[in-house]
Amino acid sequence: MSVTNIDTVDNFVNFVRSPSLTVVHFSADWADQCGQVTDILKELSKLPEVQSSGSKFGVCDAENLSEISLKYKVDSVPTVILFKNGTQIDRIDGADAAQISSKVRTHSGAKNNLDVSPKQSLEERLKALINKHNVMVFMKGNRDAPRCGFSRTLIQILNGTGVQYETFDILTDEEVRQGLKTYSDWPTYPQLYVKGELVGGLDIIKELQASGDLESTLNP
Repeated sequence: MSVTNIDTVDNFVNFVRSPSLTVVHFSADWADQCGQVTDILKELSKLPEVQSSGSKFGVCDAENLSEISLKYKVDSVPTVILFKNGTQIDRIDGADAAQISSKVRTHSGAKNNLDVSPKQSLEERLKALINKHNVMVFMKGNRDAPRCGFSRTLIQILNGTGVQYETFDILTDEEVRQGLKTYSDWPTYPQLYVKGELVGGLDIIKELQASGDLESTLNP
């Protein structure tokens, strides 16, 4: 699933009339934050639980489709509006990644889909994610598109070691984003784990790199 480009009023009307959740990003090429929001929607569209809900994601130029923007009172970009059956059910003004992720999950029913089998506690889910790979990084964005300077620097350091690792984008899951801070008693991101154990954030990784201990830490 990807993000659909909505370029006419008719396309917009047809797009949002779906009984499933439709998410429309009102964007503008000149606004840097709009690119970040589109990236967030792309990541959300890839989540299996969101895909199974039939949710759709689209982006439209707020200035070119000024008639639609006026109708839905879009006076700034980025603005994300959620629809079902052609009716607005929610909106997020600005590039609030956590809100976008939370509201898309809630309105798509993704959380309910995750709870069909015996309910997995947040602690169990965090343990499973932390142990998904020998080296796990919880960060803003992913290894290919970090969305903060600290995360970008950490990825550059890891890439320099040649170690195999996986990343998890905390901006797509508010439950993990908040829960991991408490679980590991570490309030900031990125966070790096090796074989299920927290190593630390960027400052710790830089210290290990400077002392020559980073590679042995990553390959215990």
